[in-house]
Amino acid sequence: MDRPIKRILVFVDGTEGSITAAQYAVCLARAYQAELTALYVVNTRALGELLKARIFIQAEEEEYKRDLEQDANRYLNHVRSLARKKGLAVETVSASGNVQQEIKDCVREREIDLLVIGELSRVRSRRDEFYDEAERAMRSVPCSVLVVKDEERVWQLYDSLT
Repeated sequence: MDRPIKRILVFVDGTEGSITAAQYAVCLARAYQAELTALYVVNTRALGELLKARIFIQAEEEEYKRDLEQDANRYLNHVRSLARKKGLAVETVSASGNVQQEIKDCVREREIDLLVIGELSRVRSRRDEFYDEAERAMRSVPCSVLVVKDEERVWQLYDSLT
């Protein structure tokens, strides 16, 4: 039988849940001898909406976008470090745009078998549910999706890898 998982994509958004998802993705990649890719998306759609709503002026939007791009690099470097500590290579991808669309595009372009995401945030309203980009991506990608929970167990699994 062919391996069920050859390529894993972990979506990293800077939350604690996404770092836990990255640790679990490292464990899975090792167990299945799968290729691992980490994706961080700078949500330029949200930035555009802040500009349109006049919450930001153009210069503030550009400065905030640079800050977000630096965050992307920092988190992707952290995921690279997590993988390297366990003897695993990871391809890191930083993208800008609509989060849901960038995730879907990455899944298709890299022929991903499994999307790994952190635990979804609590839905406080219908509006929150509609704007949760990770959840929207989860529902629309053409591959299986794993939502990672139980941070303590994941840490133990990750820590036990040699």
